[in-house]
Amino acid sequence: MKTAVQKIADDLFLIPLTPPMTGVSNFYSAWLYQGKITCLIDVGPSSTAPDLLRALRELNIDQLDYILLTHIHLDHAGAIGEIAEVFSQPQIVCHPLGLSHLTEPSRLWEGTKKVLGSMALEYGPIKPIAENRLLESNRFHNEFITPIFTPGHAVHHVSFQTEKYLFAGEAGGVHRSMPAHRYYLRPATPPRFFLDVAVKSLDALIACRADTICYGHFGIQKDAVKMLQAHRKQLLLWARLIKDEMDHQGDVTKDRIAACLKRLLKEDPLMATFDQLPPDVQERETNFLQNSVSGYLGYLESVS
Repeated sequence: MKTAVQKIADDLFLIPLTPPMTGVSNFYSAWLYQGKITCLIDVGPSSTAPDLLRALRELNIDQLDYILLTHIHLDHAGAIGEIAEVFSQPQIVCHPLGLSHLTEPSRLWEGTKKVLGSMALEYGPIKPIAENRLLESNRFHNEFITPIFTPGHAVHHVSFQTEKYLFAGEAGGVHRSMPAHRYYLRPATPPRFFLDVAVKSLDALIACRADTICYGHFGIQKDAVKMLQAHRKQLLLWARLIKDEMDHQGDVTKDRIAACLKRLLKEDPLMATFDQLPPDVQERETNFLQNSVSGYLGYLESVS
């Protein structure tokens, strides 16, 4: 599939990536930053590696200074083996906890299949990376881009900030632009989820006072601080509404999740555009929303 590269600015390109699945247009992506240095931020799943490489060729990219991984989930890092084979020079920056999974990815692959089932097979397996290609994000120092540790979505999550852009991965939630300058935004809070860690991650990003936020899923928004503050408020709203449903529902997890999801779609203003999403996207989002609600239920049960 031909990848329609989106030029955001002279120094920024959004590369949509579409694995062989339904309901995933404008959902997976990589970012190419061409400022004082040239960086690829995330690489998508391995099944979309040919599309990413084709897009980079179209942009006449034959050299990268760094490949930056926000986290090692296969929809963000799965293609790293294929990309590293073509771009043999740049160091690959990721959280220290991710290094062993990239050099020996079999446990990551088996765990992903167990959690995601057929979706993992559509992502495809991840190839191992030579240890000498990897650089721990806490040892990455560059005057033009700064790592920010943001373990709210996953313990190995790192965001990256340039002078103008914040590459937030999933630390700022999952975003989709809508008509009339509206947007859809929801948490990415799968089990195991810890609300206090997620809020602290957002506080760290808010303190950066970035101009523009670049989402892993999907797209871009000006006024990054406003978007991050709105998402922080959303996380706390979800905690309140889900806790209220837990107090009124029985112990059957399936019933709890359904009741919570119905309540969230009704009362969360950042998801008010859900009904305007295409039907296949609604189906995809419902599956992810249920997973995010499960993360909250596990957290709230642990602190009650």
